[in-house]
Amino acid sequence: MKKRMLSVAIGLALAPWTAALAENGFTSREFFLSEAAHGGTGLIQTPTARMKQAGSFSINYSDNEEYRFWSASIQLFPWMESTVRYTDVRTQLYSPFPGFSGDQTLKDKGIDVKFRLLQEDYWWPELSVGFRDFGGTGFFDSEFISASKRFGNLDVHLGMGWGYLGRSDDISNPFCQLRDSFCRRGGGFGGRGGKIDYQNFFKGPVALFGGLEYQTPWQPLRLKLEYEANDYSRDRAGDMVQDSRWNAAAVYRWNNLDVNLNYQRGNTMGFGVSYVMNFHQLQQPKIDRAPRDLMAERPVDERPVDRRLRAMLRAEAGYLVTKLKVTDEQVILAGSQVKYRDYDESINRIARILATELPDTVTEYRIIEQGGTYPVLETVVNATEFKAAARYESLQPDIRSTYIRTAPATYDGTEWNYQARNRGLGYGLETFWLQMFGSPEAFYMFQGGVMPSVGYRLNERFSLNAVGKITLVENFDKFNFTVDAEDTPLPRVRTYIREYVTRSRFTMEALFANYEQRILPDVYAQAYGGYLETMYAGVGTEVLYRPVDSAWAIGFDLNYVQQRSFESDFALRDYKVLTGHVNVYWEPEFLEDTRLTFNIGRYLARDTGVTFDFTKRFDSGIQVGAFAAITNVSAEDYGEGSFTKGFYLQIPFDLMSLRPSRGGGYIPWIPIARDGGQPLNRPNKLIDSTERRSRFGG
Repeated sequence: MKKRMLSVAIGLALAPWTAALAENGFTSREFFLSEAAHGGTGLIQTPTARMKQAGSFSINYSDNEEYRFWSASIQLFPWMESTVRYTDVRTQLYSPFPGFSGDQTLKDKGIDVKFRLLQEDYWWPELSVGFRDFGGTGFFDSEFISASKRFGNLDVHLGMGWGYLGRSDDISNPFCQLRDSFCRRGGGFGGRGGKIDYQNFFKGPVALFGGLEYQTPWQPLRLKLEYEANDYSRDRAGDMVQDSRWNAAAVYRWNNLDVNLNYQRGNTMGFGVSYVMNFHQLQQPKIDRAPRDLMAERPVDERPVDRRLRAMLRAEAGYLVTKLKVTDEQVILAGSQVKYRDYDESINRIARILATELPDTVTEYRIIEQGGTYPVLETVVNATEFKAAARYESLQPDIRSTYIRTAPATYDGTEWNYQARNRGLGYGLETFWLQMFGSPEAFYMFQGGVMPSVGYRLNERFSLNAVGKITLVENFDKFNFTVDAEDTPLPRVRTYIREYVTRSRFTMEALFANYEQRILPDVYAQAYGGYLETMYAGVGTEVLYRPVDSAWAIGFDLNYVQQRSFESDFALRDYKVLTGHVNVYWEPEFLEDTRLTFNIGRYLARDTGVTFDFTKRFDSGIQVGAFAAITNVSAEDYGEGSFTKGFYLQIPFDLMSLRPSRGGGYIPWIPIARDGGQPLNRPNKLIDSTERRSRFGG
């Protein structure tokens, strides 16, 4: 009864105050949003209903007497915010065994997500529901519903929390009226950690939290006042003295950097730093020549048309021609784009060169882009319409409407003006960076270097390839052990990783033969054999059906592999396995620039199941993804983490260079990688080499 009276009293107290504030009117975007201590948009210890602009990304650090929080938050959609977090419990050791983890303090991983249910307007507040630490060991596991309403420069927040956010137990759980089981919340966590304990959602004690944010007349400064709902006497860091449930903070923004100073629990000072950017808006100024001007006069070039076009297309459009055919009415090009990752920019530059170098009798440009050596996409340009648009002969010229994307036609038997050799030597150099967070020996472990590669193509379809690995920097010498002591029935298909990465500063990563072919207009196939990846050698095949600009693609791969030795580049261990998957790729219309992947089949440890992969692409070309493998291996058999899962970030090199370029870097974060749900890392994937068939890839 007292709890209900308290909630009613708070509501009555706020009513006249908020009504008076409403007279000042509602303004929609005269403020900046900042991070809470745990990461994610919020006050200090508590979240709010607010959502940042879509594409917003922040890297955050927060510090007080008992905890350090490292987190990253991203606004995937206007209605969804997600946060990953590492917590350093400064009052606890990682383990009681110095030989295992030294004096390192306890670390914990957590994942949060928040969904907007109602967008704020003049009358209604913003309303969101969220889940904190739902995929970890439950240090801070909570659910909450929060409302936020703005009145001029004042933002008012009120929320209801369960779990960690409800420990003060201020009011009765409203869901208890539906079922008695909601009145009790289970303790601990399910499996071996890392599972989603949905059976605890919205159960147990409930408390109210909220606060105010004031945007000062000085734009960089924002003030916060918070009433929180946690009971710190039962915190993981120990019995923490809480003299007050009121917290206060000041946040200062300088360019993309937020710095905050706060006072918590009536006795503790804290601070935090956040760096904020937007993945949709990131760009890098370029040192590059402008696309060719169709109105400018050009000097006469006496070179043969095939030599002239090949040279200009490579220099000005980054397009390497392998086949070329010019007639009085049509030009056909086949080749690879090696410079411009944006498809429309590539076509625009190529077509402008053709428009200025070929006579007006040529009314059609057929531009074929290859993935490896096979044709992937054909762009048919109406030359007359393109020239009119490029010369601004209409009030609203639309260059994109002058060409169409289609499956490449078959040109067997064509007498090409130019055709490159089908065989030859090629080479390349890539960088690599391996990283581990939360290891017993140190919080951050790393290894970096270069991966030189060389290949020889015997003909259009068959090639030999080799990839090496040279380690230049690392701190893997801190490892106290190589193989963990987990006793599971699964074969060790991945948990020998430390042996592989520490054996030598130079290793042979891959040595394999590859055969690839387009067998139907929308069907591609490949076969491969040799040392396929760091840990496995064998043979395999893959087939992919992928129509141009379709929301769907489907394929399968089948591989018979044997585990490589971690003591020698060429020796093999006894373990052999047949593994393969049906691979389904879906780009749903209701989730813009998003791809869902389902890999269904048998994994390296002979377990069966499905891997779900979610990838979101932003306007800058950055991709953010998450995956989880659900197999027939139980959490107890799998070991710590309960199942395989992880996150990744793909960054185009184009965002880091002064000149246009293709390719990119891949940064994974896998909290705990064990042996269940582990696929073979195939050296080539058809979904990657045929990416131009989809607008998703740029």
